[in-house]
Order: sequence, then structure tokens, then C-alpha cells
Amino acid sequence: MGAVASVSVCALLGGVVLAQYIFTVKKRTGRKTKIIEMQEEFSFAPAAAPEKPSACMQALRLWTLFATCAVAVGQNQGQKNQECPKLNAQMPEFQKKTVHIKDPGRVEEIICGLIKGGAAKLQIITDFDMTLSRFSYNGKRCPTCHNIIDNCKLITEECRKKLLQLKETYYAIEIDPNLSIEEKYPYMVEWYNKSHTLLIEQGLQKDKFAAIVRESDVMLKEGYENFFDKLNEHNIPVFIFSAGIGDVLEEVIHQAGVYHSNVKVVSNFMDFDENGVLKGFKGELIHVYNKHDGALKNTEYFKQLKDNSNIILLGDSQGDLSMADGVANVEHILKIGYLNDKVDELLEKYMDSYDIVLVKDESLDVANSILQKIL
Repeated sequence: MGAVASVSVCALLGGVVLAQYIFTVKKRTGRKTKIIEMQEEFSFAPAAAPEKPSACMQALRLWTLFATCAVAVGQNQGQKNQECPKLNAQMPEFQKKTVHIKDPGRVEEIICGLIKGGAAKLQIITDFDMTLSRFSYNGKRCPTCHNIIDNCKLITEECRKKLLQLKETYYAIEIDPNLSIEEKYPYMVEWYNKSHTLLIEQGLQKDKFAAIVRESDVMLKEGYENFFDKLNEHNIPVFIFSAGIGDVLEEVIHQAGVYHSNVKVVSNFMDFDENGVLKGFKGELIHVYNKHDGALKNTEYFKQLKDNSNIILLGDSQGDLSMADGVANVEHILKIGYLNDKVDELLEKYMDSYDIVLVKDESLDVANSILQKIL
């Protein structure tokens, strides 16, 4: 609508100027001013020397200039409207009740920057548990990567009880809105180390993991195929940064058919002996609140993507906000946070830190709608 208005105004102004110009010339010189008689002005004698352009010719050129201006303004306005969509008007996914945005204008500016950068500048940095995977389905909690192991048949009942007790104790600390990340940090280390020790004592076999995942209740969020496949189609790097168990995570996305070549997983990977029996975990522990350190250790990965300066970050905790800290040349970053638990207590804090907060949203609709505009 704005483009049409701009064209109309410019054309009208051009017509007014043209009429005024011709009227003034007629008054001064007495020349014919009917448009049909302008043809006389455009006749040239074959042998005549070049003459100074006639008044009508100059007026016509002036009107042409205005018309060209009008078209250019209309094209530019139309392009701008296409590149910078209004969240509510042009992206219906943002009208869902699950979507909460503190500063819509800022979000529109970031999305506009992502669109202008296109596929060549984009990369995805995302958490996995409860971000790409579901938090619940039909009122029942879905398992995390750790829970998939905790609930499997290969774990003894005694071990399962101990793992459940640890979860009940430490998960409450993880999501406590009254504790800072610094206060939670040592408890997360304690929780993960105790859980991993119990798993090692079970002597889990590597070749059983495919069946363990297949028999579990894990589910990826609605729209995951479109999310992964579209990113793979356009060769967009996807960095999955998880505090879960990497071996389980990779098996989940492999069985879902979306473990494409553009996906890199950084997580807690198991270490097996020569007989394929779990004997420990590789590297340093990754938990929900030390992803800043892990991100900085992956700077070599991000250096290879120095031209991918636009980021869509997805997470479900305050700790996930630091996942992009290893990226040195960020141009635009859009942070999307899933708030799955203790909504009343945590919503304000999430809205202060994430650009878009999705409350109890089990889909990737918002992310997919943004990718649709970019790609």
C-alpha cells in the first residue's frame, strides 16, 4: 500500500509540474500546447543543425524524470516491506499464545538483518534436550538424553532409584528462580558426576544403544523434519551444544533421519573399552551452566565459519544464552528461548534475556517461519 501511495504522489506531482511548465511557456511565447500538437516539436529537418531542445521536450523529460523516481520509490518500498516483515501481519506463527516478546521492534530489526544476510551468512547454534526435543506429550514428560538411559531395561532397579533421587534433588536447584547461575554451578557438577559414576557401574554396552533409543519415549519437536532438512538443503551449519549424552543424542537424530552432514554435535560422549563396555566419559564435563567455557573451546569450529556472522540461537535455560560466546564476529543474533517449567516465576527473567520466549511450545513453528523468510 505504501509503495502504491508513493508512486501516485510522484506521478501526480510530475503531472502538475508538467502542466504548469507548459502553461508558462504558452503565456510567454504563444506556442501551441495541446499534447497532440507536441509532435510538431519532435520533427527535425534532415539537414538542419542540432537545435536547443524545445520547451515541450524539456517538460516531457522532466515528467519522465518524475515517473522514473516514482517507480524507483515503489520498487524500493516494496523490497523493504518484503525484507522486513511485520511479525503479526506477515508471520502468523508469532500470533500463537505461546509466543512472548518484550521488544517486537527490536526483533523485527534482527530478523530483517538475518533476511538481508541470507543463507551465506547464517548459522544455527542450539541446545538439544527440551529445545529440539519435546518437554512433554499428551501431558506426560518426555525423557532427556540422560533419562533415556535412566529408564532403559539395562539399568538395575536399584540404580534407577538412585538416579531418580538425584534428579529430584538437583533439578529443583537447576530451575530455582531464586538462585544465581554461580550458585547453581557446583550443584550441577555434583549431579552430573554422581549420575555418570552410576552409569559406568552398570557396564552399559555400546551396541545396545540403538535399541535403547528406539524403545524410549523421546520425541523431537513438531516441525523438526522441515527444520533440519531446510537447513541441510541450504548448507547452513547447525551446532548442537548439549549437556546431555552425545551418543544418545546422535542416535536420536540418526533414527529420526535428520543427522545430516551440516550438523555438528558437542556433548558428553561416552568412552568404551575394547569390548564396547562403558568405562567413562571423554573430555571435560559439559553441564547446563558451563556452556560459556565449552563455546570458547570450540572457537576453531567458529573460525571456519567466520563469514557466518548471523546466528539463530535456541535454548531452554539461562545457561544456553552463552552458547555463541565462541563466535568472534557476530553481526546479528536472534535468541529464542523455550520456557517449559515454572513459567510464572521465570517468564520475566526469560523475556529480559531471550528475544523471543516460547512458553510450553512443543513445536519449531517460529524458527521455521523465520527460516522461510531467510531462505
